[in-house]
Amino acid sequence: MNIRYYVIDAFSERVFGGNPAGVCFLDNWLEDRMLRSIAAENNLSETAFLVQRAGHYELRWFTPRTEIDLCGHATLASAYAVFEYVDKTGRRVEFETKSGRLSVERQEDLLMMDFPSRKPVPCPPPSNIAEILGLPPSLTLKSRDFLAVYEDERQIRRLTPDMEKVAALDFLGVIVTAKGEGSDFVSRFFAPKVGIPEDPVTGSAHCTLIPYWSWRLAKKKLHALQLSERGGELFCEDKGERVTIGGRAAAYLSGTIKV
Repeated sequence: MNIRYYVIDAFSERVFGGNPAGVCFLDNWLEDRMLRSIAAENNLSETAFLVQRAGHYELRWFTPRTEIDLCGHATLASAYAVFEYVDKTGRRVEFETKSGRLSVERQEDLLMMDFPSRKPVPCPPPSNIAEILGLPPSLTLKSRDFLAVYEDERQIRRLTPDMEKVAALDFLGVIVTAKGEGSDFVSRFFAPKVGIPEDPVTGSAHCTLIPYWSWRLAKKKLHALQLSERGGELFCEDKGERVTIGGRAAAYLSGTIKV
């Protein structure tokens, strides 16, 4: 079996930046065991699998270890691959996913994703939070992920979490964030529990970051940076029950998987 395969660097206008995602176009769904094996072999933070249906695509995301319920950068990468290789004149693509119907729209050189909002609620930190993250945060909240808020961007840059302790937390991942120096806010994301020690750019984490920073900064449109080694830039908007997460993308690889 031959599978069309692309690697797209999401949330970056150039290759070697942003977050690389694998995108696989399938004629029909394969067994989950095979999807997990392909994702593990690709060894990217996420591989997206798409099956075209009437008027939309079914979309699933896998880390090298497991399937996840929502992934931003692999959705952006999937939309880029659809527009670049399948429907060059298209302006909008719809995806049916485990998190409901998601859409991506082309707006000049940006791809704008419509995602669910995951507003965080305050929660007490673990007693060993300083050991887990390296520095104690000023505030902790939770949604799907654990959110730790710090006072300034410099703290976010120098954090060195203990990945074994991060993986032991009862959350998919840990978001650390602070007000930005050259942007509205900055963040980093750690998810060793699902095989991603530090994710380069994390769209799904912004489903939580956007409502928090929109409330804190009293503004709806936000400019965000993720401070991983590769780095990423996101253009965000709080729309109440939904959020818009936008960015650019660049194609790194196209080829064929043979299984």
